[in-house]
Amino acid sequence: MSEHGGNVLEMALKIGTDAENIIDFSANINPLGMPNSLKTAIVEQLARAERYPDVEYRQLHSALARAHHCLPENIMAGNGATELIYAVVQHLQPRSALLLTPGFAEYRRALQRVGCQIHDYAMSEADGYQPNERLLDVLVQLRPDCLFLATPNNPTGLMPDAMLLQAIVQCCHQYQIALIVDEAFIDFLPDAPGLIPQLADFPHLYILRSLTKFFAIPGLRLGYLLSGNLAGIQQMKQQREPWTINAFAALAGEIILDDQPYIQATHEWLAEQRPWLYQHLAALPALQVWQGCANYIFLRCLRSEIDLQQALLQQHILIRHCANYPGLSRDYYRVAIKSAADNQRLVIALQQVLGHG
Repeated sequence: MSEHGGNVLEMALKIGTDAENIIDFSANINPLGMPNSLKTAIVEQLARAERYPDVEYRQLHSALARAHHCLPENIMAGNGATELIYAVVQHLQPRSALLLTPGFAEYRRALQRVGCQIHDYAMSEADGYQPNERLLDVLVQLRPDCLFLATPNNPTGLMPDAMLLQAIVQCCHQYQIALIVDEAFIDFLPDAPGLIPQLADFPHLYILRSLTKFFAIPGLRLGYLLSGNLAGIQQMKQQREPWTINAFAALAGEIILDDQPYIQATHEWLAEQRPWLYQHLAALPALQVWQGCANYIFLRCLRSEIDLQQALLQQHILIRHCANYPGLSRDYYRVAIKSAADNQRLVIALQQVLGHG
């Protein structure tokens, strides 16, 4: 079974229905769907499928550079951010690494592939599942070769304190620790600048971005890695397999960051639906809910006798269990924020399952 969300077909087969009958809250995809600007561009440029993409993806890298006010040489696009997690680890070849738990599974898998010794920094419920100054002490003590940090975190949806984040950046710079910051969901935070503006000041800083979630193109897949280490980016480009990005994913990256109406509509939807869903989930006595800032909500079912994923699946609703995240038990779950109608259906289903209806 897949360790990720979005595994609708497997779950549909499990309960004997079609995948189309299931509302998928397990994958954090923008419910507005693919931008119309991209749909139109794909139809108008179907001929792209008849020729190889530019192996250097020059237009794509130039478009991403314009969006972030940096050089194309600062950027390496990839087949989703996951490809780039493996690429940067393969490039760095770290002997030791520090991971915050809970966290995205692919960091660990990429590090294990190169035989890296992994140290865990456990975030607990007592800490609000947030790092604190103790992380700085651990970095100085361990001096790992690299640190992975997600802003916001997956699965919690929480952002670290801004001053602490800057202190982590400075600490990694001082001790020459490669800092890989995963900003895959930061586009959902309109007021979060992220760390891209600081690339020139910190050559050991690597930033991961994803267009898959925000622009609802998981079937196309597109992400990119940014760094002030131009030699490192160039080396990674030279070592990669050719043509990992298909023609229409490359086209997406060339145009969608300019689609301001879509970006604005997404922020307006989330500003309305995130507080609504959080409030209605938090009102259920059997749930403990964390108030994140991404397009998903992290929660714990306080009634351990209930397998919430399986119970909701009987109502054709799929949520993400978090039992396979280090540091979390089977009582923890993550739910995407979807359309108003879907969110209402989720709340009603939870009320029935938990007996609060």
